[in-house]
Amino acid sequence: MTLATATKRSARGTPGQPPADHGAWFLVLPALIPILVLSVGPLLYGIALAFTDSQSGRTEPTQWIGALNFQDLLHDTLFWDSFRIGLLWAFGVTVPQFLLALGLALLLNQNLRFRWLARALAIIPWAMPEVVVGIMWRLVYHPDAGVLNETLADLGLGDGKDWLTGTGTALLAVIVVGVWAGMPQTTVALLAGLQNTPRELHEAAAMDGAGAWRRFRTVTWPAIKPVALAITALNFIWNFNSFALVYVLTQGGPGGRTRLPMLFAYEEAFRYGQFGYAAAMGCVMVAVISVILAFYLVGRLKGGDEA
Repeated sequence: MTLATATKRSARGTPGQPPADHGAWFLVLPALIPILVLSVGPLLYGIALAFTDSQSGRTEPTQWIGALNFQDLLHDTLFWDSFRIGLLWAFGVTVPQFLLALGLALLLNQNLRFRWLARALAIIPWAMPEVVVGIMWRLVYHPDAGVLNETLADLGLGDGKDWLTGTGTALLAVIVVGVWAGMPQTTVALLAGLQNTPRELHEAAAMDGAGAWRRFRTVTWPAIKPVALAITALNFIWNFNSFALVYVLTQGGPGGRTRLPMLFAYEEAFRYGQFGYAAAMGCVMVAVISVILAFYLVGRLKGGDEA
C-alpha cells in the first residue's frame, strides 16, 4: 500500500465509521445551535432591518429602502453627540476602573490579616444588579437627603447640589458610579493574574536589589499584561454598550448630557417607533466594536509573534 493510499484511507476513516470531522460537528452542535438562534440570528435580522423603513403602528407593508437610514444617520447631529458622549463615558470609566482595580488587586495579593474578608467585600458591587446599583446611587446623589450632600455640608464644603440633573456634573456623576460598579470584575481578573506569577521571580529580583517599582515593571507587569489587555478591551466594549445603569440614573438627561448611543437607539425604537432607523444605529455601534476587537486581536497576535 502506497503512502498516498494510506493517507486517503486515513482521511476517509475506517469502513463503517463516519469521518472524524462529522463526529466533531456532532459534538459542537449542541453549543452551536443556541449561538446561532440567540446571537447570530438576531444580529442578521437587525442588519436586515436597518435597510427597511420599519416603524411601529404602520398599516403599510415594510419597504426595502437601501442605505437611506444610514444616509440620514450621517446628518443626525444628535446621534453623533451621543456617540461622542459614549466614547467619553467608555474612556472615563475604563481607565480609572483599571487603575483602581490594579491597585486593589496588588493590595489584596499581599499577605494581610483578614485578606479573605477584604476580597469578599471587594466583589460585592459585582454581585449587585445594575438596576439596584442605579437606585442605590440615586439615593446617594439625592439633592436633599443624599449621603453625599449631607457629608459635604457637614464638612462645610457646600449646601447641596443636584448631581444627576446638573448639566456640568451629570456625566461625571454617572462615570463615578460606572467605575464603582465595574471595578470588582477587573480586580478579580488582575488578582488571578498576580497569583499565577511565580514568587521566585519577585524574590530573585529583590535579592538583586530591585525596588518595588522595578519589580512591578520587570516582573509583575509582563506576567499580567495579557490579562490586563483582555479585561481592558472587554470593559471598554461593555461600557460603550451600557444601558441599564445610565438609564436608571439619568435616563439620558439632563438635556442629553448622558445620552449614550444605546440609550439613543432605545428611544428611537421604543419611544418613537423607528425600528429601521434604530437598527441602523445598532449596525454602526457593531461596526465600531468590531474595529476595536480587530485592533485588540492584531495587537495580541503581534505580541504572540514577538514572544
